[in-house]
Amino acid sequence: MFGDLMEINKNIPRLSTGTTTIGLKIKDGVILATESQATAGNYVATKRADKLFKLMDHIGITISGGVADCQYLVRLLQAYLRLRELEFDKKVSVQSAVSLLSSLMFQNRFFPYYSMLIIGGYDDTGPHIYSLDFFGSIIEEKKFISVGSGSILAIGVLETDWKEDLSENEGINLVKNALESARRRDSASGGKFQIAVIDKNGFRMISH
Repeated sequence: MFGDLMEINKNIPRLSTGTTTIGLKIKDGVILATESQATAGNYVATKRADKLFKLMDHIGITISGGVADCQYLVRLLQAYLRLRELEFDKKVSVQSAVSLLSSLMFQNRFFPYYSMLIIGGYDDTGPHIYSLDFFGSIIEEKKFISVGSGSILAIGVLETDWKEDLSENEGINLVKNALESARRRDSASGGKFQIAVIDKNGFRMISH
C-alpha cells in the first residue's frame, strides 16, 4: 500500500523552490537572502514566491525545496517558538530554535519534509547561521551558507569576496552579487531579491 502511494506521489508535479538561498555573517549580525522564483517541473509557477520569513523579532529563516513542506514547517516553528517564549517569559536563543526545528524534522524522518533550510539570528551570544537538511541535521557555519539549486554558483562568489568584519552594506552587496551569479546560470533561480538583516536591533526586511 505504502509503495503504491509513494509511486503515485513521485508522479505528481511538485511546486518547488529550486532556488538559491544564502546566510551570511557580518560584523554585527547576519544577512539572509534569496530570490523569489518557484517552479513546477520545468514550468516557472511564479516569480513572486516568499522564501524568506521572520520567525521571531531576532530570528529569520530561508526555504528551499517543496513549497508546501517548507511553508508548513515555518508556520509550525513560528507557533512553537511563540509558545516557548510565553512559557519561559524570555527570548528564545537561536540555537534553541534550531534544535526545536531539528527535532520536528527528525520525528518525520521516514517521510521527510522536502526542505533545505537556513536559520539566522542574533541573541545574547551574538550572530549565528545554521543549515538543516531533510532529516534535521544541523550545521553551524562561521562565515556563510548557501543551499538550493543555484548554491554552487553563489558559493564561488562568497568564497572569493567574503572577509572578516563585513559591514552591513558590504554584506548586502556581496549577497546580491552571489544571487545574481546564480540567477544568470541556474534556470530555477530568478525573480526579485529578498534580503533581511538581523542584528541587535532585530529583524529588518530591507529588500522584497
